[in-house]
Amino acid sequence: MKLNELSDNEGARTRRVRVGRGIGSGKGKTSGRGVKGQKSRSGVALKGFEGGQNPLYRRLPKRGFTAPFATDYNIVSIARLEQAVEAGKLDAKKPVTAEALVEAGVLRRVKDGVRVLADGDAKTKFDLQVAGASRSAVEKIEKAGGKVTILAPKAASDAGKAEN
Repeated sequence: MKLNELSDNEGARTRRVRVGRGIGSGKGKTSGRGVKGQKSRSGVALKGFEGGQNPLYRRLPKRGFTAPFATDYNIVSIARLEQAVEAGKLDAKKPVTAEALVEAGVLRRVKDGVRVLADGDAKTKFDLQVAGASRSAVEKIEKAGGKVTILAPKAASDAGKAEN
């Protein structure tokens, strides 16, 4: 096989339909838009328009709320911690902090802290220093001989408070 013999699979790339290019093309004259009316013209966006009737998005009540200063935790399972130790990426002898987890490649970035959940079995003796842990996760880790230290929450980064 040579470079000039390489080709795409049949049907992998379809050419775009060139509308308005003569009656023989099958999409000539009105270009598949029908005849007359608002939708046959250019520059029309009728998404959500219901012919003058109050549209669905305005008939339904507003619901929900997004807390602007909510804490966003990284969630790590015991099974994931065990996996990192077995792979040799995480040293169980040192304290396991959010920074250590990022360094080991368990987490991508540190958010507002790490919360440990009890998915999996704890075999390794961990010294966890995290923002939170489920009750069952703490029990499993302590049963394996480790300890869990819950760190004090960061001050709400004073993001919501105006400086005077």
